[in-house]
Amino acid sequence: MTVRRELVPFLIIPFVVAAVVLSARVQSAASLPAGQTTAQVAQPVSGQTSGQLGSTQHSALALVVLDPAHGGTDQGARGSTGITESDAVLGIARLVRISLEGQGLRALLTRQANEGPSFDERSKIANSQRGAIFISLHVSSTGQPGTVRVYSLAPDTAPSAQHGGLISWDHAQSGSQDLSRKLAELLQIQMAQRFHSSPETPLTARVRQLRTIAIPAVAIEISSVSLPDRGPLDQMSPAFADAVARAVAAFRLVYESGGQ
Repeated sequence: MTVRRELVPFLIIPFVVAAVVLSARVQSAASLPAGQTTAQVAQPVSGQTSGQLGSTQHSALALVVLDPAHGGTDQGARGSTGITESDAVLGIARLVRISLEGQGLRALLTRQANEGPSFDERSKIANSQRGAIFISLHVSSTGQPGTVRVYSLAPDTAPSAQHGGLISWDHAQSGSQDLSRKLAELLQIQMAQRFHSSPETPLTARVRQLRTIAIPAVAIEISSVSLPDRGPLDQMSPAFADAVARAVAAFRLVYESGGQ
């Protein structure tokens, strides 16, 4: 086959571009510290694969993603006297942020006011962070007032769908469950010390929000909205915030050692 002279540059260009791209990728990979991997979680697409879990060991824990549950038109649990879960947890989250900052940790809230981000939107906020953990805050409609329960995600008996190192969006938590349980244990210890009748060990449950979080993640539930007024919840909040901050500070050592 004869190739016309004027077509030769156009045939060469694609190979030059490919070589440049390959070189850039090699340089980028070489710039990572030895043994460190990146974590990538894509947006969910109709149940298809959407996340790639990296190493559970990180150089530093620097950020706590605080998730005041519900919001917008979803008020969550509502007491007979008008106390709403969405409003209560937002105020509590702000106090927790202050306490975390006192421990040298940054805090990022998934909502700042009465917005109502979806489960997936909250997950995307968390999964885009590095060196982070996720804490979802709730106030229950039942339970003994003045008590606190911490949950990590219950183990999934169904195998997670994996495709070429990617996991399905609904199984994003599977790679972080050991660290999540350790975080839950430290949090529950602090809560039991401050709030009598709270359990001494954390619980597990199929918490919807935790399924799609690819970093260590727990949910904390305070009892309850079924109170005559907000007074008891407001009185609990400073001690609750301090308990969270101290537990996270203790967990930082576990996290930075890779869970050892």
